[in-house]
Amino acid sequence: MNYTLHQLQIFHKIAEKQSITKASEELYLTQPAVSIQLKKFQEQFSIPLTEVIGRKLFLTDFGKEIAEAAEKILNEVEAINYKTMSFKGQVAGRLKIAVVSTGKYVMPYFLSDFMHQHQGVDLSMDVTNKTKVVQDLEQNSVDFAMVSVVPDHLKNKTQRIDLMQNKLYLVGGTKFKSGGKLTASKIFKEKPLLYREEGSATRNAMETYMSKYNYPTNKKIELTSNEALKQALIAGLGYSIMPLIGIKDALMNDELEIIPARGLPIVTNWRLIWLNSKQLSPTALTYLDYIREDKDRIITENFNWFEEYL
Repeated sequence: MNYTLHQLQIFHKIAEKQSITKASEELYLTQPAVSIQLKKFQEQFSIPLTEVIGRKLFLTDFGKEIAEAAEKILNEVEAINYKTMSFKGQVAGRLKIAVVSTGKYVMPYFLSDFMHQHQGVDLSMDVTNKTKVVQDLEQNSVDFAMVSVVPDHLKNKTQRIDLMQNKLYLVGGTKFKSGGKLTASKIFKEKPLLYREEGSATRNAMETYMSKYNYPTNKKIELTSNEALKQALIAGLGYSIMPLIGIKDALMNDELEIIPARGLPIVTNWRLIWLNSKQLSPTALTYLDYIREDKDRIITENFNWFEEYL
């Protein structure tokens, strides 16, 4: 056996993605380069690691065993690198955060300076819907989760730190300007409404609001990302309740307008939460100290515009 760490990394990524093409994209390598390294790795085993069925790549049972072993080896190598940096007095380790989709407009600002200050920290940030974020937290696959509403069943199982406010407004495209004539009540009763997908916190907030004021759901259109929803609103497909944080440019460019409505804005807080039972790493603890000390500065420097909308 004479395989290299590079080959282990490539095989592990192929196993994770179940695709040479996707693995090459993740590793920033060409597809032929990944295929060559897989071939060289396979040549060191007398039992097939992969098989192709209907043009789709699958791991054999033996391949799955090797992929698990490769992951353990790579984790140990990573730990050695972090320990080396730690002995040099550097903060080093991996920081894993799951972020609700609207949080992508916020969370990077609460990470940027920290990552620049601590070059030995590797960041893994998964941006997805609330359901998946909560699953990641409960399965202990992340250090922190960023949410705007903490699920009831997690309130006594988590600790949290508030980051900043999240405000949701009724908005529509200016392509068909309301001109003050189209009221919120009329919009909810007569116009097409755009929703995020099931499991989204924005979707939940909108449905709760509609139910509270007994508004009907008309011509419901569902989109799976905030960016897609924003573009649909700009195009004039309908109206929606959206987080202010994701529509700043569209408001400034007069592509979207906020329509006054009773009970709006909905105001929550983006929070960083973690499990009570979680044994936070030194890297995660250092990050918490950074947030507690610097969050007010971060908000002042990056989100002053946010307070213009009441």
